[in-house]
Amino acid sequence: MFGFLAQVSVSPNTGALPGGPQLQQVVDGLAAFALIGSVAGLIIAAVVWAFGAHSQNPHHAHVGKRGVMFAAGAAAVIGASAGLVDFMVKLGGQVH
Repeated sequence: MFGFLAQVSVSPNTGALPGGPQLQQVVDGLAAFALIGSVAGLIIAAVVWAFGAHSQNPHHAHVGKRGVMFAAGAAAVIGASAGLVDFMVKLGGQVH
């Protein structure tokens, strides 16, 4: 009855529509800025952590530690984002 549904397929292609390559460049640029921001955040948080630990201020030391973890986590998510999306697309393509 619904045999025609089995013939539907999707294959992502950045060149299939006008502006696809430019959109890819925008995403690449955003990822680069996000990684630069993560590095800056990591450096700032490490400095806060060091000053907090050196000055015996547990609040600043904790805020610095938390900032280091968030910046490192953000960099990991940004770096893995293409792989995660690709994995989910392949996983979703296996659903029949």
